[in-house]
This record gives sequence, C-alpha cells and structure tokens, in this order.
Amino acid sequence: MSRWAVLPAELDPRVRQLVVRLRRLKDHSGLSLRQLAARTEYSPKSWERYLGGRSLPPPQAVEALARIGGEDPTRWLALREVAAEAWGKRRGEAPAVDTPGPEATLPEATTPEPEILTAGARTAAESLADGARSPTRSLRVALVAGTVALVLAVSSTVLLAVRLLGGAGETAAPLAASAASAPATSSQSAPAYACRVARVDGRWYAGISPTRGAVLANGHAGPEVAEAQCLLRRAGISPGGIDGIFGPLTEAAVRRAQQRAGLVVDGIIGPHTWKALRR
Repeated sequence: MSRWAVLPAELDPRVRQLVVRLRRLKDHSGLSLRQLAARTEYSPKSWERYLGGRSLPPPQAVEALARIGGEDPTRWLALREVAAEAWGKRRGEAPAVDTPGPEATLPEATTPEPEILTAGARTAAESLADGARSPTRSLRVALVAGTVALVLAVSSTVLLAVRLLGGAGETAAPLAASAASAPATSSQSAPAYACRVARVDGRWYAGISPTRGAVLANGHAGPEVAEAQCLLRRAGISPGGIDGIFGPLTEAAVRRAQQRAGLVVDGIIGPHTWKALRR
C-alpha cells in the first residue's frame, strides 16, 4: 500500500474527504501511479496532483478510478460535486480542472500520512452520495407500500361484507340510513317504547317502525331496534326490556329467532330476519 504525503492544512474538509477516499480506492486497486496512468487518460503527474490535493480531479478521472476499483461511479461523482463546490468557493471562481495530456512521470510521495477520517465519521457529502446510490429504490419502496395498503383495504371491505351478508343472502341495506335512524346510546335515559302489536296484510307490526330491511347489530339504538324487540317478544323470545337498545340480550334473542327460522345465526337483523319476525 502507498504511503501518502500529508495533505495541505488549508484544504477544505469536503475536498479532503474526496482526496482521502480516492487515495484509499487507488491503494485498494494495487496500481502504481504509472500503472494507473496507463489505464486512464491522465498522466502520472496529473494523478500525483489529484491525489496530493493540489488540483481538483475532473469527473472523468473520478469515474475511471471508481470503475477500476469496482465501485459505483454515481457515489464518487456525487462526492466530487460537493468537493468542486467547496473548491470554487475557496478560490472565488469556478474550479479549475486538469485535462489529460503527456507529462513527465514523477515517483509517488513516500511521506506517511496520518489517518484523517475515523470509522463512522460521515459527512454531508457521504450522505448525499448514499442517497444517489440507487435511484430506483424509492420507487420500489413506494410500489410495495401501495400494494400492501391496497390489499389491506380490500381485505377490510370483504370482511365487512361477509359480516353483514351473513353468508346466506342477508342483503345489506344502506348502513348510513340505519345509523341515522339508530344513533348510539348516550348517558341519558333511553326513551320508553310501547308495543302495539297488530297484524296488517299478513305481517306483524308493533306500531314503532314499519321497516323491513334496516340492518341492525349490537350497538345500534332507535325505534327500529324497539320494533324488533316487540316482534321478538311476540314470538315468545325475550329480548330484555323494550328500550330500543341493541345489546347482548337482544342479540341473543335474535340468534334464537334465526335458529328457529332456519337462517344463518349471526345475531344481525337484516331483510331475511325481518321477514321471519313479521310473518
């Protein structure tokens, strides 16, 4: 491995970062400056200036060295762009870039250089380079996340539909209408309902709600629930009190009525359960 000369003290940290990493990449390749020049368009003297911090290497030189070292040039070109900005600010002008040409060959410096970067010391330039390493990674992650979200949404919709349909043709009536007519119970006392059961056109009605398709389940409340409670009591199945609140007792009574009528036993009142209660 080459032993490098100490970099100039006034060298900007971002330029120093680039030079030190290029030195390590060159050492890793096992090539001398003369061999490196033979494999690129730049002379040994040019490489001595680049790796000595006396001249900013052109993008083509950085890319060539990265490919020789088996590295992705994108990351190294990003480091070079950051260093070029710092180099231009230090001189108050656009950074000068060497062009390849025949020059005299000079031996590598032999003065040892102290370690400049410690393990884990990441600069803003290195973070920028890491972000440029894989331009398609963000798109791939977004596609995967969108697919997962779509699968979850479809699964939730299917589960809700199965719950409401009960697997036996319980047609799901508009839940918004049920929610509007059966608001959730509050801390106030539930209204009292009176059952006035009468048979009209071959169907039983309790005089509270004429609905035949409202979907009711545990947690609903309102006149439709009270109507169902009256019809359950008329059928000889106690739902508890006639309070218009669909609670555990009412759900248990609905399950018994569904079992008696040969329906799917799910504790949810739909069109088929209404038909069984009114006939």
